[in-house]
Amino acid sequence: MQRRTFLAGAGTALAAAIGMGSLPALAAEVSLDDLLHDPAAPEGGNPKGDLTIVSFSDYNCPFCKKAEPDLARAVREDGNIRLVYKDWPILSQASVYGARMALAAHYQGAYERAHHALMSISGRAVSQEDMEKALAAAGIDIPRLNTDLETRKKEITELLARNMDQADALGLQGTPTYLIGPLLASTLDYDGFREAIAEARSRQAGDAQ
Repeated sequence: MQRRTFLAGAGTALAAAIGMGSLPALAAEVSLDDLLHDPAAPEGGNPKGDLTIVSFSDYNCPFCKKAEPDLARAVREDGNIRLVYKDWPILSQASVYGARMALAAHYQGAYERAHHALMSISGRAVSQEDMEKALAAAGIDIPRLNTDLETRKKEITELLARNMDQADALGLQGTPTYLIGPLLASTLDYDGFREAIAEARSRQAGDAQ
């Protein structure tokens, strides 16, 4: 199994927060509901799943790109996971326009296609032109995308700001970071995701008793 880290103390803190229905006292005013149920945040998997995974990622993060196929496979094969995407562009300006384009694609019902296309581009600091080429190859309507980038600019900017506030409230240190039920985890491979999913369900079942 590749690098797997449960951030020290974070899983326990978040588990306690879930039990209380709110996050620990932090500088940013962010509630657990804000984190898990932002109506503007793109989602995948099963919307009625018994476990939620929140994925904070950056389109220029090599660890995000490496983990993405394993996360998608784990969610698909499990069939009972709700996946919430949090675009968190922290590595470069290229990360910002990648996040903006992916979120603009959401307005044409194509966020996941855009997300997977951008994550499949190798290398760092990918140019906007190369991102557009990857999105076009994935079947994204680029003229519609560019229109939505302008007309939905305010909504996209506000969503990215909320994602940043939530990451800050949790004290996240980098991408990728995954909230898997009551656990907070860093880079995982397929087996790591399956192990974390099983552990998260076990903890949730224990909290419910």
